[in-house]
Parts: sequence; structure tokens; C-alpha cells
Amino acid sequence: MSVDGEGIVALPRGAAVIAHSAQSDVGRVRSVNEDSFLAEAPVYLVADGMGGHARGDAASRAVVETFRRHLEAGRPSSPEQVLDAIHSSNEAVRALSDEGEEGTAVAGTTLTGVALVDAGDGAGFHWMVFNVGDSRVYSWDGRTLEQLSIDHSAVQELVDAGLIRADEAERHPDRNVITRALGADEVIDPDVWLIPAVGRQVFLICSDGLSKEVDDERLAEILSGDTGHAAGLAGELVEAALEHGGRDNVTAIVVESELGGDDDDNETTRDRAASRSRVTEDTTPRPEKGHHGDLPS
Repeated sequence: MSVDGEGIVALPRGAAVIAHSAQSDVGRVRSVNEDSFLAEAPVYLVADGMGGHARGDAASRAVVETFRRHLEAGRPSSPEQVLDAIHSSNEAVRALSDEGEEGTAVAGTTLTGVALVDAGDGAGFHWMVFNVGDSRVYSWDGRTLEQLSIDHSAVQELVDAGLIRADEAERHPDRNVITRALGADEVIDPDVWLIPAVGRQVFLICSDGLSKEVDDERLAEILSGDTGHAAGLAGELVEAALEHGGRDNVTAIVVESELGGDDDDNETTRDRAASRSRVTEDTTPRPEKGHHGDLPS
């Protein structure tokens, strides 16, 4: 499944022109695609249903449906509305769990993405990055690919504790064990970050079916090049994961946003977005620490 498009989000001063390329594939090994995605300006997310658990595909779809009900397409939300969508998604996923003779079969899914929000109190518009699990959000400034989200995984905890190196995590026997997911607990604890929305910004949102098959150097190489692929950049990223084995479902969304002010000519802004340039003057450093559940101060 692939989706490519462009949306224009009207702002009090100017507009945000947001182009995206999105694709999901079942991979070379799995028989069911438990990944789902939402790519409707200005909200973009990936949900990776937990493999080996009950109804992982239904769990990821429930997240997309919940976000669609809670957030209005074509308009920035508030950070509080995004948090409400996350908590409501957790409730929707938990409702899928079944009680049987062998105990409760738990439905679960990761969730990660970005949404354009009005931070309020004169703070202006921001990209709100949110994450639960080990799907990822990266930023791309034309030169550097930087992971913004932090994996909720057993191996990431070992890396953070200095017990193993990052390259060892890729081969560790617990590399597929996640420590946080929607549906696992009654109360969910998401990480969120607010990044000022300025100029041209590019984000890559993906399930671990991409990040575990394709290293950062190759991801950056694909993002930096022009592509004639029918499904745009997302299609090329997914294809790279399949070429490396495609051992899991794989989903990728590339989001390219440009905010223009009142002084910008609308057609010029549209033309710049359509060119899909890989270079931007603005960089977004990765925050040192995620915020759990509540909004950053």
C-alpha cells in the first residue's frame, strides 16, 4: 500500500505546505501486515502491531481510526488533543484483548509520529513528536539523519546503561523485546517532544521493519538522492528493506514541510515544496531526554 500527496495547512500567518510519501509492505517472511499508517496533513504516524500477539493488525488499525476521530485533518491540533488521541488509542487497543481458556490474549502496537500543533500562549506552531515502542522518528536536514525518538526496548536500556554497545544491540537475542506499547497497560506513558516549526523540515517515520534492515548511512543516502520510484522516497526505502531480507512488515513515511509567512508568494511556496529539495538551512538537534506523558515545559 502506498500513498503520496501534498497538503496545505492554513495558519494565521501564511501556510504550511506539507508533502509526503508513504508505503507499507508485508515483507518477505510474514503472511499478515500488522503495520498501519496515517498520512493526512498535518498528522503522520506509524503503528506496528505486536507480532505473536492477538490481533496486532487490528490494534494498529484501531490507532489510525482513533486519531482520525480525535484530530481534524487540514488543521493544527493542540498538544493536549494529540495526547488525548494517544490515551484513547490505548483504550481502543485494550478493548481488543480477548479473555480465553488460556488467559488473556493481549492486543498491542507501537505508535510513533509527528503532528503540527499550536503550542498556545504565543509559543507558535511546533511539530509534536510522539513515541511509544521501537518504531522511530528521524529528522533529515539534507546532510545529517538524526533519530529523534528513543526506542522503548530491552536492548536500548542495556545500551543506555553502558552494558552493551549500540552495534551489539543489533545482534542481541533480546533485540525484538519492547518495554512499552499501546494495549499493554491501563495507563500509557508516551514520550513527546515539541520542535519549533520553521522553514523547511523533513521527517522520516518508520516501523522497525525498516530500521532493523537498513542502516542509517543507507537511509541518508536514499533521502539525499533524487528518485524516480513510483512510490516516491517511501517506496525506495521500503524496497531497500526488502532487498536486505524483509524479515518483518515494513512501513515508511517521509514528510517534507515548509512554513511560509504572509510575505511569501503562494505559488512560489508551492513550487519549492514540489521540487522536494534535499537541502534545508534549518536543523533540529535531537533532544537529550524525552518527556513521559506530560508536555515539555
